[in-house]
Amino acid sequence: MDRSRTTAPGSSGACLWLGLVATAIAFMCTEARVTPSPPTLANSTCKGNSKCFAGILLPIWYPEDPTMGDKIARVIVYFVAMIYMFLGVSIIADRFMASIEVITSQEKEIIIKRPNGETTSTTIRVWNETVSNLTLMALGSSAPEIMLSVIEVCGKGFDAGELGPSTIVGSAAFNMFVIVGLCVSVIPDGEVRKVKHLRVFFVTAAWSVFAYIWLYVILAVFSPDVVHVWEGLLTLAFFPICVILAWIADRRLLFYKYMHKKYRTDKHRGVIIETETERAKSIEMDGKMANSHFAAADGTGVPSNLVGLIDGGGGGGKEVDESRRDMIRILKDLKQKHPEKDLDQLVEMANYYALSHQQKSRAFYRIQATRMMTGAGNILKKHVAEQAKRSASVQEVHVEGEPEAEFVSRISFEPAVYQCLENCGAAVLTVSRRGGDVSKTVYVDYKTEDGSANAGADYEFTEGTVAFKPGEVLKEIAIGIIDDDIFEEDEHFFVRLSNVRVPEAEEDEEMLSPNSLPYPKAVLGFPAVATVTILDDDHAGIFTFESDSVHISESIGIMEVKVLRTSGARGTVIVPFRTMDGLAKGGGEDFEDTYGELEFKNDETCKTVQVKIIDDEEYEKNKNFFLELAEPRMVDMSLQKALLLAGDVPDRKLSSEEEEAKRIAEMGKPILGEHSKLEVIIEESYEFKNTVDKLIKKTNLALVVGTNSWRDQFMEAITVSAGDEDEDDTGEERLPSCFDYVMHFLTVFWKVLFACVPPTDYWNGWACFIISIVIIGFLTAIIGDLASHFGCTIGLKDSVTAVVFVALGTSVPDTFASKVSAVQDTYADASIGNVTGSNAVNVFLGIGVAWSVAAIYHRWHGRDFVVHAGTLAFSVTLFTIFAFLAISVLLYRRRPHIGGELGGPRGYRFMTSAFFFGLWFLYILLSSLEAYCHIEGF
Repeated sequence: MDRSRTTAPGSSGACLWLGLVATAIAFMCTEARVTPSPPTLANSTCKGNSKCFAGILLPIWYPEDPTMGDKIARVIVYFVAMIYMFLGVSIIADRFMASIEVITSQEKEIIIKRPNGETTSTTIRVWNETVSNLTLMALGSSAPEIMLSVIEVCGKGFDAGELGPSTIVGSAAFNMFVIVGLCVSVIPDGEVRKVKHLRVFFVTAAWSVFAYIWLYVILAVFSPDVVHVWEGLLTLAFFPICVILAWIADRRLLFYKYMHKKYRTDKHRGVIIETETERAKSIEMDGKMANSHFAAADGTGVPSNLVGLIDGGGGGGKEVDESRRDMIRILKDLKQKHPEKDLDQLVEMANYYALSHQQKSRAFYRIQATRMMTGAGNILKKHVAEQAKRSASVQEVHVEGEPEAEFVSRISFEPAVYQCLENCGAAVLTVSRRGGDVSKTVYVDYKTEDGSANAGADYEFTEGTVAFKPGEVLKEIAIGIIDDDIFEEDEHFFVRLSNVRVPEAEEDEEMLSPNSLPYPKAVLGFPAVATVTILDDDHAGIFTFESDSVHISESIGIMEVKVLRTSGARGTVIVPFRTMDGLAKGGGEDFEDTYGELEFKNDETCKTVQVKIIDDEEYEKNKNFFLELAEPRMVDMSLQKALLLAGDVPDRKLSSEEEEAKRIAEMGKPILGEHSKLEVIIEESYEFKNTVDKLIKKTNLALVVGTNSWRDQFMEAITVSAGDEDEDDTGEERLPSCFDYVMHFLTVFWKVLFACVPPTDYWNGWACFIISIVIIGFLTAIIGDLASHFGCTIGLKDSVTAVVFVALGTSVPDTFASKVSAVQDTYADASIGNVTGSNAVNVFLGIGVAWSVAAIYHRWHGRDFVVHAGTLAFSVTLFTIFAFLAISVLLYRRRPHIGGELGGPRGYRFMTSAFFFGLWFLYILLSSLEAYCHIEGF
């Protein structure tokens, strides 16, 4: 499908062009620094770094004053090393995000009480979607920027640096302008994407702008060039406040619960503000709806009120079934499109379709983008292929029977239940020999035992020995049945097998007990007792169903119900029947109306009624209808007997002979038995229900991105796979391309190295989380040193290096992730909604933690923590203005003639993308010009 296609090489080319243009801008500003600067500028450091200093981890490259040729060589080495380190950070961030996906996918089981009083259990996510996006997801996406800021401060004696803060602001600019601009343009023609959780988007967008306004305020307003402890701690405290407010907006708590769910702004403005009542146009299971992976009544992706669900309030039970209905719809659609496929193949296709089209987390898109970029392949297709191989291997494993099956003969009745009429003369029972050496002679004794039938009165007592000669596997036993003219109930007796023996074994002094030999030659099997029921034939019969109710699966197709004739089988009898509606409706809705007559011939004791059941593949079903028998009537009854039973001659007194004849006729009249009305309860297909349940469990993305062993991680690290998604939705993998092989060999060192990180199954993902963030911090420190050495070698300031090169390098995986999510998701939340939240988290954690620690350290030593506003304040101000313009444009795009933040008519897409890209280029240009004092800053 078009929505699932991505072109990773094309995206790489776009990012490369952006990098080249940004580099050109930076170099122009570098060359222009020789122009005399106005003396009134506040930025006193107008020249680039010409002298290199030792980094946190990397030493200086001597000699300090290289020749032009050496300088060019160093620039190339530093630049290539930075790119390679960015690849390493992307790959370890992949492991980091996988651990976050596993952590946030933890589930718990709850009991939901439906309005009708029934209860059902389901699983829901422990983590709220909004909270996970703003905490762990944002941390995983922005870990390099945050770690760089913290490590730079701590590694430089708790003095302020330019690289970390400038990288955070530059990364925010790239995210807001380049990533969103790219997402607007990649939507297929005729399609739009809009933010679904608009309240959360408003909160995060407002905080993303406020964060940078606050950054400017503490730099240039409250205490210019000095950051106090309270300012750093308050910056850090804004992070939980932002998360709490977003959670309140998501859950409609406090003042939100008083706002109607269907609200819009002024109709004259035509801006669609909230459309929560719109149903999703395609499956939305994210692990937020599926498994419960359920959306709440307010569309937030989590239960709107967990207590309400448990108590039956809020109508949340309907939403709990949404993912199941979607999965059922997928299976039905695939069954119609591919009628030749068997159930296992349809399940595999449905699994891939559901995984491809469900709403996914930011972590998943980041992981998928990184693995496709580095030649690790499409994780969805690899996961489905592995599941298919695993299922095939399980099917190939033959379940071996008991080891003695090929050595031991088992003697038993086949079948175990027999019926015969009283006038049949003899009941014939079959004894079988299964397994073992059939060339041996086997003997087995048998004997009849009384049940409700008595030997000598109802059957002939019989005992004897059955001999299985070599090659014989079936033998018959005949038991005589005694006929009488007395009306009586159906009766039964038993025949028991015993004393199995093999003469050859006895001659060889081989005991038959299991203790003497590994296995005996022959043993009694199951069943060793047969039941014989004698049906009375002296009565026309009592007609009844086997029970008063029966449960059937809706997938049964044709239901067959037995009508039994007991206590007699004499004569031909007609029994009318018909179906009656209950909760299940006839006429082809739940079953086909059925009526007619059953004709029982003389001595015939059983007939079958067939009713067609309609399979509408409901997940949970409990409907009933009835099958009713009418009064039976004799067909071959004599005219005199019929007149006596009809009673049409009341005026004439019957003679004593006629009275006796009428009494006998009444006794032999066919009647209805105890179960003349059968309740048929239609339930969901257990096979279908289990299939749906298994599919829903498989749609947990933690199963896709997670790993459970080091072996799997190393095998994945050394395997190259196809990195695009240009195939159909069958989930079949294709051969890797040349680009996949090149990227695999470039990154195989990092893949193998980071395969040593603990699998995500350990400690529910926390082991991988902790180790990964430590490695990210180490690599980020190296990147910071490389960036500083690169900048000083070519004469770039750290602030310009950070904004142009470091921010671009750390944001490339996010660019791929946002592009894929924009194309594949039904909504724009994952592609642009998380950009705003990530930008706010960058400031609150990256700046808040670093500056709080540094301010406390300097205050402890009786000094102030000095942070020169200069270029940083100008860059922050510029970004804040441009971000406000960008958010305004996104909101304007919600007007009906465009339809949403992403996509829309071709002209609007082009203009929006050009505007956003222009904002980024303008931001880079003005920031670089201010850094070299060509325009006035702060």
